[in-house]
Amino acid sequence: MTNTIVGVDLAKEVIQVCIHANQKVLSNTEMTPQEFLEWLATSKPLRVVFEACGTSNYWKQKASEFGHDSRLISAKLVDTVRQNQKNDKNDALAIVQASMLPEIKFIAGKSKEQQQMQSIMRLRELCVKQKTASKNQLTALLLEFNIRVSIRDGGLGGVIESALEDAENGLSPGFRKALHRAWLQYLEIIQSISVYDSCLEESIKETPDCAKLMKIEGVGVINAVNLYNILACQDSGIFRNGKDAAACIGLTPVQHSSGGKTKLGSIGKHVRNSALRSQLVTGAFAYVNHVARRPPKTKKEVWLKALIERRGKKCASVALANKTVRTAFSILENNTLYRAELI
Repeated sequence: MTNTIVGVDLAKEVIQVCIHANQKVLSNTEMTPQEFLEWLATSKPLRVVFEACGTSNYWKQKASEFGHDSRLISAKLVDTVRQNQKNDKNDALAIVQASMLPEIKFIAGKSKEQQQMQSIMRLRELCVKQKTASKNQLTALLLEFNIRVSIRDGGLGGVIESALEDAENGLSPGFRKALHRAWLQYLEIIQSISVYDSCLEESIKETPDCAKLMKIEGVGVINAVNLYNILACQDSGIFRNGKDAAACIGLTPVQHSSGGKTKLGSIGKHVRNSALRSQLVTGAFAYVNHVARRPPKTKKEVWLKALIERRGKKCASVALANKTVRTAFSILENNTLYRAELI
């Protein structure tokens, strides 16, 4: 491996490649995707740094297949380092300059397996949003005709069926047809969520490391997939330990230290992956509620019960989510199984 660094700015149609060696820019040229692929195949092993974006995982995998030391770097960091105006050449040069900073933190790349699992998760998340939006819209439109949705009337489905069957409510044939179509669409969204859930379960069965994580308290299918995608990195050394992983997700106190005085605040509200943190805390909160209603059986539950009494359920849920991330990191890093220590 030479000291040559290649900064790559990815786009849909063209790819800007900046080659830097011995404190000089050797070239900064534009290539098509096919030309760049051929260049990767014929070049000697180099350090190739991609700006993290939509296609960066694919190109990182391709560069690694050809023997290159491929890395992903934060687009925000590149934007901070870039000099002059924004264009492809300046972006590619900024990628090189940012990768040469001391103590630089690169972004973990994903394998094809992780990309597929993440894609299923994104499809599921979109359907969940569409389900909520469709239900709220149907409820509001029915309320315009003073038709109120109630659990006693069979919920949304029962109310819509009653409205469609009632010939004396003054609804026109066109509106009845549209309402029926909207209800069928809502049911299709629910069916799609079930299909995505089954796809995730199949993926977990095919991935032993991911299945191990489901043994941890408060971790179901969704949390197991999310933890596997963020912790099972192709690049070693992204996280030095479980505490770094928990801090990356946003489960540690915000630090406001200066002048040698350490001051830790509350859990930060603004994090990069707020959805993942929310799901981990929600899973932990469900387990905390369960533990609070019965005597503890394991040493972790003894700790959790004492924390609930001392700080309350919400604080205990965040602490348990933090411990969950650190436990998951240890399981994947050391290739071990999780076993709760009984009292």
